[in-house]
Formats: sequence, structure tokens, C-alpha cells
Amino acid sequence: MARMRSTRLSAVAFGAVLVGTLGVAGASAAPPAAADNTAVIQWNQIAVGTLSGLPGPAGGAPPAAQINVGMVQGAVYDAVNAITPKHHRPYLLDRRFASTASDEAAVATAAYLVLKNIVETVPASIAFPTRETVLASLETQYNASTNAIPASAFKKQGIAAGTAAAQAMIAARQGDGRFGPSQWVPNSAPGHWSLLPGQVNDPTPWVGGVTPFLMESSSQFRSAGPPALSSAAWAADFNEVKALGRATGSTRTDVQTYIARWWQSTPVVSWNDVARQLITRNDLNAADSARLLAMQNMVAADAAINTWNDKYHFDFWRPWNAIVRASEDGNDATVADPGWTSLITAPYPDHVSGHLGLDSSHTGVLRMFFGDAPDGGYQITSLATNHGGAATRTFDSFSQAVDEVVEARIWAGLHYRTADLQAVELGTNVADFAAANYFEAMGND
Repeated sequence: MARMRSTRLSAVAFGAVLVGTLGVAGASAAPPAAADNTAVIQWNQIAVGTLSGLPGPAGGAPPAAQINVGMVQGAVYDAVNAITPKHHRPYLLDRRFASTASDEAAVATAAYLVLKNIVETVPASIAFPTRETVLASLETQYNASTNAIPASAFKKQGIAAGTAAAQAMIAARQGDGRFGPSQWVPNSAPGHWSLLPGQVNDPTPWVGGVTPFLMESSSQFRSAGPPALSSAAWAADFNEVKALGRATGSTRTDVQTYIARWWQSTPVVSWNDVARQLITRNDLNAADSARLLAMQNMVAADAAINTWNDKYHFDFWRPWNAIVRASEDGNDATVADPGWTSLITAPYPDHVSGHLGLDSSHTGVLRMFFGDAPDGGYQITSLATNHGGAATRTFDSFSQAVDEVVEARIWAGLHYRTADLQAVELGTNVADFAAANYFEAMGND
């Protein structure tokens, strides 16, 4: 698997939209036209929809789905990059293929083969009643994509590039810790997390033990950790969420309640949709689109791994644990409320926020390509069903959205401010590390 690169990327390499065309070589049939982003966008949408739709324990839970999307987009990037004259450093695939190869065939083949492998290798011990239906749907979509490409040497070259990229990714992810043992060690002492009565446990508690894509370890960007229970910082975190995050009798407004529920939508779905909007609006070519989506999703996958590693390392109690047991924390500035319940719950420890680790890593990469405030803004459609308001909202900047999620997780009673802010720092650090050590520009001018 690729590891840390010593060469740093220039700001121009990520800040500029590169416009290039595939080279043309003599052949009996006309070579493919300059590659556009159509296939890259199509297969990103297929991948995200398929993987986020799997049963939670089978990989459909948000952090696991993000890891799987990272696999797909990494392979697509390598496939397109392998046939692009003005290319960037590959992730895994060092081979080069003819620049006249069909990018549509390369993209579809790389994505399909990795998706097929992900679905097929979900352990038989995990309930997955729709497995064969999902596989059949993927095959149908792949056949539709490749059948639309005229038979030629160019198509065969594209399939070969896509196959090689998929094989490299599948081999690299063998034994990577997916579906491994739970990271949780239960502890009943004050400050430690516990499940609510009747609550179903984390469907993918192994995420923090998965081998990262770009980072050097699954805890490389370990956060500073929650405040000491005896501290004023802990009392401030505690009392803020106690007032704002309770299910009933909260001091939050109706708008804040709506926003808290609205952000229950899945980050991997939301931010890939945003990426597709901006790719289309800015007319990125196939190579730049594949690079953006690979970087974005592998960075977010690593952020998911590191945030889940943090969660089970600190094992910090959620507000609904802490507020009912405040008499045990040794802090005179916190007062227990035995009847306190949160607006929204989650089945894993507090620190750090998984949602914000994903939000900040996705937006960290998107900011490198489009700036913090892309022209025309962007839209996010929430797939949550409990907000009772408009599903689609428009944002002007990436920082605007991330700042709002920080507040939303407090309004929801899910997190303390410290867990949110340290998650933003973690996700940003992963994005910056990737930009400094991977995807360097290479190839022909």
C-alpha cells in the first residue's frame, strides 16, 4: 500500500483546474474523444448509493461506507490516471496504459470490480439478505455502461486499465481490519460510555482498527482528548449541552431543533453529491474529477478510521450518560438530572464527533479544489426524515456548513463542544497530510 511521500504538493497543483486531453495515436478506428467527467460522476453516484444502502453491519453504517467508497474511488483514480498523459502520482497502480484507452471503460471496470468484491466479501455470518440483488444490480449497470462503448482496441485497453486498478486495490485491502474485532472495552467508571437500555450497539465497532489509506497509522492524528472531569472546561461543556440538547424543555429554538435533526443525513452521501455538483459546474475533466473524488473519499475514510479509533481509545461518556451521573464526576459545577434525555442518540462513545471528522475531511479537500466559497454555493439534500422541514438547503461556503454542524451536534444532545472542535481539527489534519504527501503532479505538459 502507498505510504508517506516526501515530496510536497504545490498549492497550484490542487488549487487550479487542469484542462487536458487524451493523446491520439494512429489506429484503424477513431480513438475516443477527450475524456469528460460523465463516467466518473455516474460511477461515483452508483458507488455511494450502493454502499450507503447496505445493511449497517454489512458495511452500510456511515464510517464503514466511507471506507468502502474510498476503495472504489482510489481504484477509479488509478485507472484514469494510468491512461492520462498529464497525470499525477498513482496511489497503487504503477503501470501505464495507452492514452487512447477508453476512460469510460476504465472507470466502469475499476468501480464495478471493487464494488463487486466489497459486496461479495461481507462475511457470511452477517445478515445480508439483499446480497444477490445488489450484485445483480451492479452487473446490470456495468453491462449497460460497457455495452454503450463501441467494440474496439480502445475499449479493451480501458477495461485492462480498470481491471489492473481494481486488482491492485483489492489486493491492498486484503486483511485490512474490516469486520475485525470490536474496539470497545466496557468500563463502568465515571467518564466512560455505556449503552442506553435497549440500545443496539455500534454496527461497525471495528472501524478504528482498519488499516488507513494515506495515514501512517489509525491513530496518527489522535485528538487532545476530552477535558478532565474536575475542570472548568468540562463543566462548561456539560452545562451547555445539558441546557440545549435535552429532548424536552430545551432552551434551543425551533430552528435549532430542525437543524439538529436535518444534519442526521449521512456525510458520505451529502459531500459526494456536493462534489458532483461542483465537478459539473466547473467542467472538470475525467482525470481531475477522478483525482478529486479519490482524494476526498480516501481522506474521509482515514478520518473515519482515526475518529473511531479515538472514540474507543477515550471511551468518553455521552451527555445522556454524564448528566444522569453527574454526582459521580467530582465537579461541583455540574448537577445531575436523572430524567435527562437527549434529542438524538448514537450507539458509540462521544469523543470525537464522527460526523464532524467526516465533514471536515471532505470539505478540507473540496476547499483545495474550489476555495472555501465556490461560486454559486452548493446544495445539500438531507436524507433524514425527522426534521419536519425543507430537505434541500443551500450553503455559501464549506466553513459555514462545518460551523453549523458543530452547533447542531450540541443542539441534538449528541456531543460536547470539545468533541466537535477536536473532530474538525482531526479531519482537517488528515486532508492537509494527504495534500502534502500524495497525488503529486507528474507526466507530460
